Amino acid sequence: MSWGTELWDQFDNLEKHTQWGIDVLEKYIKFVKERTEIELSYAKQLRNLSKKYQPKKNSKEEEEYRYTSTRAFLATLNEMNDYAGQHEVISENMTSLITGELTRYVQELKQERKSHFHDGRKAQQHIETCWKQLEASKRRFERDCKEADRAQQYFEKMDADINVTKADVEKARQQAQLRHQMAEDSKAEYSSTLQKFNSEQHEHYYTHIPNIFQKIQEMEERRIVRIGESMKTFAEVDRQVIPIIGKCLDEITKAAESVDHKNDSQMVIEAFKSGFEPPGDIEFEDFTQPMKRTVSESSLSNSRGDGKSEPKFGGKSKGKLWPFIKKNKGAGPEDFSNLPPEQRRKKLQQKVDELNKDIQKELDQRDALTKMKDVYIKNPQMGDAASVDHRLSELAQNIEKLRLEVQKFEGWLAEVEGRLPARNEQPRRQSGMYEPQNPSAVNSCAQDRESPDGSYTEEQSQETEMKVPATDFDDEFDDEEPLPTIGTCKALYTFEGQNEGTISVAEGEMLYVIEEDKGDGWTRIRRNEDEEGYVPTSYVEVYLDKNAKDVYKPLQKISE
Repeated sequence: MSWGTELWDQFDNLEKHTQWGIDVLEKYIKFVKERTEIELSYAKQLRNLSKKYQPKKNSKEEEEYRYTSTRAFLATLNEMNDYAGQHEVISENMTSLITGELTRYVQELKQERKSHFHDGRKAQQHIETCWKQLEASKRRFERDCKEADRAQQYFEKMDADINVTKADVEKARQQAQLRHQMAEDSKAEYSSTLQKFNSEQHEHYYTHIPNIFQKIQEMEERRIVRIGESMKTFAEVDRQVIPIIGKCLDEITKAAESVDHKNDSQMVIEAFKSGFEPPGDIEFEDFTQPMKRTVSESSLSNSRGDGKSEPKFGGKSKGKLWPFIKKNKGAGPEDFSNLPPEQRRKKLQQKVDELNKDIQKELDQRDALTKMKDVYIKNPQMGDAASVDHRLSELAQNIEKLRLEVQKFEGWLAEVEGRLPARNEQPRRQSGMYEPQNPSAVNSCAQDRESPDGSYTEEQSQETEMKVPATDFDDEFDDEEPLPTIGTCKALYTFEGQNEGTISVAEGEMLYVIEEDKGDGWTRIRRNEDEEGYVPTSYVEVYLDKNAKDVYKPLQKISE
């Protein structure tokens, strides 16, 4: 099977076919190139997707990734990032092994094809030239033969005519002989040219053209083999990354299997456990005794009959001071006293661990500088030993400061661990957080309200004037209209409000509610015209009267 013998007369069709083959190869190159672009785009989108859902550093969202389910999700995001990397590998390998190689091969193929068909055209032009020479020799031989016949006929005519002179007859005879000689020469030339043409034609169709067509056939077959190998490489590039992609998927599966609902539930407990004991049973209150005074008075008198003097509130201004103090939007106290005991213990322990890590870093730096100083002492040409003394002094001061910080936080930690309530301390289980031995607890309990004992300036007084209706009042708070009651409440536990703006209540005492909890954990209540303030919302049970619009009425009258 050879194109040279089978397709010896299909030069033009072979030229078209080989050009079509190159077009097919270029089309395949374009296909692979677009595939690499798709892989790159897909990898980029996967990376952006993974980055989009990654937790932001130093944010609350990052803290949420301590649970096994969220850690599994984070592992999935990381594996998807690696998964995207494999698609980038596919794109790179296809570009280098297929697109780049085939592009160079197409250029070489075009040059080879051009050379082969140039040789073919040259051979065709040569045989066509030989054919033209043969035709010219043939026509010349034919013409000379006809001229010789006409000369012979003319001689015979002149020889038969008695009127023609002998000289004319001789001249005609010589002319006839000359024409015959020319015809013989043309015949010999034609014969020689014909033999030469037949030889050239045989050489053309049985040697030159077969060789050229054979080279074209080999070129085309190499193209076909090359595109087949490229298609195989196309599949192999994908197959090479399948194990790595499989590992990524295995890691995602492994992360999913590591999700532990029990562990996550325990972590929720550790994250939000306050350390307080649940409330005890509420005692029965007997309202059938007619001579007994109101619950608020009797319970308050009982609660204050333990030798403590009754707190003296400085008129209405004390109860009204706290709401007008500028709110503190800053961070909480250094000892985390605004947190429940268990959460405070965790924060303090975390702070101690961080300080210990900082100390270790400083110690490592000090050791490294000490070794450097020793080297400088032994080899002065390497450096001045005194140049590191200043830095060593700074490190020593930093280490001492950090150790003092550790001692301070360890002291608070020991205090918290020693004060965690036992089961028999139920009546005081929450009030301890607000006692004066640690007044900063009350100071930071509110989320966005400044502590009651905070100072205030004239700017806060101006803020007061904006918040209070500007009707019939002067600069004194005592002259402002009292807030209307919006319901009643019952004290579930005793609370000794010893800070500015708070009010003491006794367990079981009934009071009026004049301002709901705004989300900061405090409720504003009123006992009588001269006593009002804030108590922790968790210490009272509130009964709101949504239709209540009346200004304060004495609770005793309602009881009657």
